Amino acid sequence: MATPDMLRHTRIPLKHGSGSMPAVGFGTLIPDPLATKQATRTALEVGFRQLDCAERYRNEEAVGEAIQESIRAGTLRREDLFVTTKLWNSNHRPDRVEAAFDASCRRLQVDYIDAYLIHTPFAFQPGDEQDPRDEQGHVIYDSGVTLIETWRALENLVDGGRCRSIGLSDITLEKLREIVAAARIMPSVVQVESHPYLPEWELLDFCQEHSIVLLAFAPLGHGLEPRVTDDPIIAAIARRVRKTPAQVALAWAAQRGTAFLTTSTNPEHIRENFDIATLPEDAIREIRDGVTTKVRFNQVVGTGVPGFIPRPT
Repeated sequence: MATPDMLRHTRIPLKHGSGSMPAVGFGTLIPDPLATKQATRTALEVGFRQLDCAERYRNEEAVGEAIQESIRAGTLRREDLFVTTKLWNSNHRPDRVEAAFDASCRRLQVDYIDAYLIHTPFAFQPGDEQDPRDEQGHVIYDSGVTLIETWRALENLVDGGRCRSIGLSDITLEKLREIVAAARIMPSVVQVESHPYLPEWELLDFCQEHSIVLLAFAPLGHGLEPRVTDDPIIAAIARRVRKTPAQVALAWAAQRGTAFLTTSTNPEHIRENFDIATLPEDAIREIRDGVTTKVRFNQVVGTGVPGFIPRPT
């Protein structure tokens, strides 16, 4: 009898937090709340046990409803679920952090958050407007708070017990080094764009050296051109192992030691993204050494403003 492949159930221990993070995660950046709820329910039914949320997505209520319905149905226990959400840029002032955290907990209907991340290292003008702009349409940044001051406020959340671990998102290696050097409580998770066309090897090496989980968003390149799943090396491996190119790219992500997030409202795609299997070592080497295309699809690391921008063809 064949041993079942356990790659999809991989968990990465959190040295700087409690428990472990499932490597296979479901992202909830879905504009429509009803679609968010349905997709989240499907993801939980399929087997996803890591959910990535954010105040910025404006749909935490829908995710919370899906979680609670699954718990009531007896198909999910809260302790088996790893919930990440994020502090938005307009709440970087330390006196706004706890209220933002509490509001996310209420919307998600959870008593604690497994990982709370600073969504980007850029502070925006404080207030309820998520995207503050001046008369010329330029983002209004907040020069009155530093990233380390915001980080200290997150450390205080961990002290309070309802925040199990903390981390950062959309951050460069240079900025991460600054936080690691100054932190009282180390980051547990760093979420960045990463895929075979943006492997972030230097950042991954630093994270692994400091026992930080690198959580990859857009692990399939967000479907933009040039398409990761059309890469000839990945496509050839997919044919060889009888998996889809998407499953190959996701397995590569898990096998190199990262966690990853996929997002879809299509039940078939949700199932496909969970149904990954271990690749042979020669395939892992082929992707590392043979894929030479280098592309960053999301420029949020330079502005703090999220968004995938199609490249000119």
